[in-house]
Amino acid sequence: MNSSRALLVWAAGVAAYLVAVTQRTTFGVAGLEATDRFSASASQLSIFTVVQLLVYAGLQVPVGVLVDRWGPRTLIVTGGILMAAGQAQLAFADSVGAGIVGRLFVGAGDATTFISVLRLLPAWFEPRRIPVLTQWTGIIGQLGQVVSVVPFVALLSTFGWQPAFLSAAALSVLAVVLAVAVIRDSPLAGSERTAQTLRQTGTSLVEAWRQPGTRLGLWSHFTIQFPGTVFVLMWGYPYLVRAEKIGEGTASALMTLFVAVGIACGPFLGRYVGRHPLRRSTMVLAIAALISTAWLAVLLHPGPAPLPLLTLLVVALAVGGPGSMIAFDFARTFNPAARMGTATGIVNIGGFMASLLSMFVIGVVLDVLFGSGFSQGDLYALESFRLAMSTQLVVLATGVAAVLVARRRVRRRMAEQGVVVPPIREALARERRRRRDARVARSQDG
Repeated sequence: MNSSRALLVWAAGVAAYLVAVTQRTTFGVAGLEATDRFSASASQLSIFTVVQLLVYAGLQVPVGVLVDRWGPRTLIVTGGILMAAGQAQLAFADSVGAGIVGRLFVGAGDATTFISVLRLLPAWFEPRRIPVLTQWTGIIGQLGQVVSVVPFVALLSTFGWQPAFLSAAALSVLAVVLAVAVIRDSPLAGSERTAQTLRQTGTSLVEAWRQPGTRLGLWSHFTIQFPGTVFVLMWGYPYLVRAEKIGEGTASALMTLFVAVGIACGPFLGRYVGRHPLRRSTMVLAIAALISTAWLAVLLHPGPAPLPLLTLLVVALAVGGPGSMIAFDFARTFNPAARMGTATGIVNIGGFMASLLSMFVIGVVLDVLFGSGFSQGDLYALESFRLAMSTQLVVLATGVAAVLVARRRVRRRMAEQGVVVPPIREALARERRRRRDARVARSQDG
């Protein structure tokens, strides 16, 4: 296998994913402008992103099946075309309905990209490299948030709505051209596709769902992916600017910090997964605890939270992004290659279903509080946002409970196959002994 060619194919796929993340997050940073352009309430505004994510989540399983049948390249190109059409539609939309149509196309195109890029990895790289490359795929792709926060916001504020969204559409066109020119499904064309009948496809889907490891991946993704997505994609920017009363420049800096933290901790999590495959769910639960603690500290703080505390919140939310990549490792290791796309699609539903549920509930709570006069005339008052954002803790608790149930079933099946996961204290003691023995060996060699 040609390593340089594999890296080139992967780089083109990651570039397509970066562009997809850019298209996914542009509306979040344009939320205040969208309120004026469409004369939308908070719940109406949330519908834009909820529809986008509903389409994204609803297409995950069909896209996973299609990736297994048609190959990643076709799906990546199709997704880029759909996103370009969606952003162009949004550029000219002047009503809520027309704008929602644009976001629907963006969601459909976005749905095809990430699964397809992950599907390229087993075809082009050795298994030992896949956990780290999966993390780097997520990390580099999330730089699309920086594109939406910095150059897109600059275009929006300088030239206005239409030029900004048409420029975003042009970016997807470039991604399509690059995918057509560079990406191939595998070193041996067509070898990664599976010709299945409709019945066989249904059987593959059922088998992927019945695998407890797939469900553990789904609930892991559900639990720790959505808090950061909700924050970056929809409510974080208005919350920081309108509720916490920090400047737009500081809010943009915190959004950029979100991406930087993901870049910094992603490789660590990838190495952790590679070295401790039996402790992946433990890391998921630890990240869930970190996010819950950070939100509680901010929500319970009297008055506006100080900037250091908001910074810690953003850091905690950012860890959830690369942490959720662990979920896809469950899909990869508990399913055969022929149904990896299907299993990945099932897993990817989790976080985005939690995200769209949370986004919509937050918008509804804000509208209810505004209508009742609780927020004292300000739709984005701090008191309103505290109650609205606290609803995420219920979703987090639900996810943690589901992870624990799924993990118990996975470990029961592993025990039937002769694989027993030792208690964490035994694993830590073993790791300390290993490191001590390694130091002794190095000292003796010296």
